[in-house]
Amino acid sequence: MNINYKNSHPKLFPGDIVEYPRNKYFSHFGIYFGERDGVPYVAHLTCRDSDTQIPLFGRALRSEVKLDPLEFLGDNFKVKNMLDGTHAPRDFHTVVKPAIEDMIGREVTFDILFHNSEHQATLFRYGVKKSQQIEKIYEHILPAWKKLFEEKKL
Repeated sequence: MNINYKNSHPKLFPGDIVEYPRNKYFSHFGIYFGERDGVPYVAHLTCRDSDTQIPLFGRALRSEVKLDPLEFLGDNFKVKNMLDGTHAPRDFHTVVKPAIEDMIGREVTFDILFHNSEHQATLFRYGVKKSQQIEKIYEHILPAWKKLFEEKKL
């Protein structure tokens, strides 16, 4: 269920995808991990501590999955389990949680088109790498590129 709660606290279940809107076009995504000592945590792909802050050509070679307090990423968030209608969520305790724990601290390449925080979140939850925000961009770019290809200008 997609519930939009602006600046409030939706009911979260471990394994839910959490979306943090950043601007008109992009959001940051993570997976709700559950509580530790009463503090809710989210696992997310970030290049926050990398020496290559966002990245030349949309890439950062030294990114990683981090576990941070939910509100450390912002207090404007919503649950967005966007593929539940087409893909079965994987079991959190037997599949998702061990996958997250295995990835924490491991160096990963962030790529805005091919491996961003949304790709990572859907990969954890569904086992499928997908980014709807990038697909929306492609919907606008591809028709323009197709015309340029047909006119042999690209």
